[in-house]
Amino acid sequence: MTTETTSTPDPNTNPAPTPNPNPSSLIHPRREPFEHGLLPIPKLIFPDPTPTLIQLKQQLSTHNRVSSSLLADSLQISTDHARLILDTLASVLHSDSDPLVKARPDEVDSVGADLRDLILFLYIQSYKKLLPRTHKDAAAVADVWPSTSAFDGYLSALSPLQLVRSNSRRPSQADEEAHQLSYLKKHMANILSLLAEPVEGEGEGEGEREREREESLVLSMEGFEHLGFLLQFGDKGSEVVTLSQAAPFFANSDPDMPAVPAPATQVHDWISQNIASALEHITERISSKENGPANSSDSDVAMTDACTSSIKTSPGARGSCFIEGISKLSFVKQPSDLKGSSSVKVLNCHDSILYILAPLRYATIYGCSDATIVLGAVGKAVRVEHCERVHVITAAKRVCISNCRECVFFLGVNQRPLMVGDNHTLQVAPYNTFYSELEEHMADVGIDATINRWDETLALGVVDPHDSSSHPAGVPDVQAEPVARVDPDQFTNFLIPNWFGAESPGSTKDNPFQLPKAYLASQQRNVCGLALKLIKTIYNKMMEELYNCILIELDICNAPYLFQIKNLGETKKLLREAPLEENQKRELSSALHLLFKDWLYGNNYLNSCFSSLV
Repeated sequence: MTTETTSTPDPNTNPAPTPNPNPSSLIHPRREPFEHGLLPIPKLIFPDPTPTLIQLKQQLSTHNRVSSSLLADSLQISTDHARLILDTLASVLHSDSDPLVKARPDEVDSVGADLRDLILFLYIQSYKKLLPRTHKDAAAVADVWPSTSAFDGYLSALSPLQLVRSNSRRPSQADEEAHQLSYLKKHMANILSLLAEPVEGEGEGEGEREREREESLVLSMEGFEHLGFLLQFGDKGSEVVTLSQAAPFFANSDPDMPAVPAPATQVHDWISQNIASALEHITERISSKENGPANSSDSDVAMTDACTSSIKTSPGARGSCFIEGISKLSFVKQPSDLKGSSSVKVLNCHDSILYILAPLRYATIYGCSDATIVLGAVGKAVRVEHCERVHVITAAKRVCISNCRECVFFLGVNQRPLMVGDNHTLQVAPYNTFYSELEEHMADVGIDATINRWDETLALGVVDPHDSSSHPAGVPDVQAEPVARVDPDQFTNFLIPNWFGAESPGSTKDNPFQLPKAYLASQQRNVCGLALKLIKTIYNKMMEELYNCILIELDICNAPYLFQIKNLGETKKLLREAPLEENQKRELSSALHLLFKDWLYGNNYLNSCFSSLV
C-alpha cells in the first residue's frame, strides 16, 4: 500500500546538500527572551522539557491561540502566573504584529498566545544563565554568598554589589552570546521536534512507525519562522534578516503558492553549521580582547575605582546602547544621542544622576549604587538588578527587580512590578516627574497613562533557578520580603531640568499618570509648605540686600533701628517695638512692602526660585 505525499519531500530520498553557513552575516541569539523572558516559577522548570511540551502541544493542538485560563488548567498553575506568562511572552516576542503584542490589557486573555511561540517560551525556561568569571583565587571566594546561617537558617547578608564583585568580572556580551548559542545548538534538535510535523509514512509495526515518524519530521515555512523567537541574522548595526530570507529552503518559494516543507534534519544541519560559524567568530573576538588591552565594557567598575574610571557610552550589538562607569556626575541622554538604539544598559554607575529621556524598547540597570536614574518611556521591559540605594523613575510597560537593596522605585507601569531574587528594604511609589516629550514618547512605545499598577507587586520567591551565581544549588527558597509603599507625606515631585529652555519641542506640562488621592493631597500640602518657605527665603534674601538702603528711602528719625533687621520674624518684632507712632509704623510697613515688590520684579533671584518651586 502506498501513500501519496504530494509536494511534501520524502526524507528517505537523498536530501539536498546541507547548505553552507550564510556568508553575508552571522546568526545571533535573540537576547530579549534570555534577558527579560525567564520566570522563576518552579512548575515551568521541567526536568526533561521535550516530552512534557510534546504532550502539552498535543493537548492544546485544537487551539491556535492559548488563553491564560487554558494555560493555567494545562500546567496546573495559578491564573496570576498564567497571565504573567502571557504578559512576559508578549514583551519578548520577535514580531510586533502578533495580536498578543498589540492587545490591550483587558484583551490579553481573549487574544491568547500562539501555541508555537508559547512552546518555545516554555522550553527556554530550562536555560541557566552564564556564571561570572571566577576570581583568580577561586577557593577564597567560592560560595561567598549566600550561605546558610546556623542561627536563623536564612541567606547571609552580603550585599548585591559585594556579590557582583566577589568574582573578577561579570560575563561580557560576547560571553553571554556564546553561552546562549551553545545552549541553542545543544537543544536545537528538541526545539525543531516541537515545531515540526510528521509525514504519513510506511511501516508494518508500531516500532517501525515510530522510527519513520522521527525520520520524517518536516518543518513548514510558517513553523520555521517561529524560530525567529530565538534566532536572527544581522551583523552589528545592520538590519535584521528574517530566517526564511536567510535560509535556502524557502528562498525561492512562490509567494502565491504554499512553500514546500523542509526536512527537519536538513534544517537542523543548516542551523548547527551557522551556529558553529558564529561561535568560532565569537571565540576569536573574545581571544583578541583577552590578549589585547582591557575593555571597560567587559569588566565591572569597582567602587574604589569608580571616580577615576572612564565613562563609556557606546552603541552595542543590534541596537543596544551601553552607559557604563559614570561616577559623581549628572548625565543626560536624549533621542538624538542614542543614534537609533532601541535599548539601553546602565552598568556600574555610582553617586550620579542619569537622565535617559527617550522612547526605548528595553532597559537594564545593573550594579549601580547611590544614584538616581530617570528612564523615559520603555515600551517592552525594564530590568533592575544588583543595585543598592538607587532611585529609579520610569514610565514602562513592565518592570522586573532582582537582588536589590534599599532602592526606591517611582513607577508608571501598565503591568504588575515583578520581584525576583533576594530583595531587601525596597519601596515603591507612583510616578513623580515629567519632561516635555514624555507623552509623545509614551505614545511611540505604547504605554497607557490611564493604567498604573505601581503598588501591585508580584514576588516569585528568593531563589532564582536561572541564576545559580546568586543562590547555589541546595539553598532552600524562603518567603520574599514585602515591598513597602513610600509614605505619602514623604512623596515629592522630581524636577527634570529643561535643557531646551523656552524652545522645548514637547507638549507635556504635567505628570501624565494620575496620582492616588493620598499622594495628591500630600503633594498639595508639600507645595503650599514649599511656597511659604520660598516666600520667606526670598524675603530674607531681599532684607539682606536692602536694609542698608532703606534709610535713604524713608524719612523717619528712628530708622537706624532697621540696621538690626535680619529676617521676617525680626522685621515684625521691630515694627511692633519701634518707638514710632501708629501712622509711622503703617508708613514703614507700607514702604517695606513696596520695596519688597519692586525687588521681586527686578531681581533674577525670583525667577530661579520660582523655577525650583515648579
